[in-house]
Amino acid sequence: EVQLVESGGGLVQAGGSLRLSCAASGFTFDDGAIGWFRQAPGKEREGVSCFSSNNGRIVYADSVKGRFTISSDNTKNTLYLQMNSLKREDTGVYYCAWRARSVCSWYGTYDYWGQGTQVTVSS
Repeated sequence: EVQLVESGGGLVQAGGSLRLSCAASGFTFDDGAIGWFRQAPGKEREGVSCFSSNNGRIVYADSVKGRFTISSDNTKNTLYLQMNSLKREDTGVYYCAWRARSVCSWYGTYDYWGQGTQVTVSS
């Protein structure tokens, strides 16, 4: 069974850092596209970062460029999101998702989603 499990969320002060992990089972990160999304309270889900496993292309939302870095460890079948210089507006539930199509998209259909991990940034 395909599963994505996020971890690493927590409470952090503004300006601090967190690293999120997404462990995949049932498939490997050697095809398709995989990325991070987040949803703040009362807000719609938004794309954060994504990479294509086929061509290595990486995209970031403008709001996180220069602060967040996406990476993967194929030996562990795990995706990471390093988040630095966190702001209060980064607060939300962070999800990882995978799609069979190799092109990253903020609005396209993703085939599998994790349950999410909560990130709370305080002043």
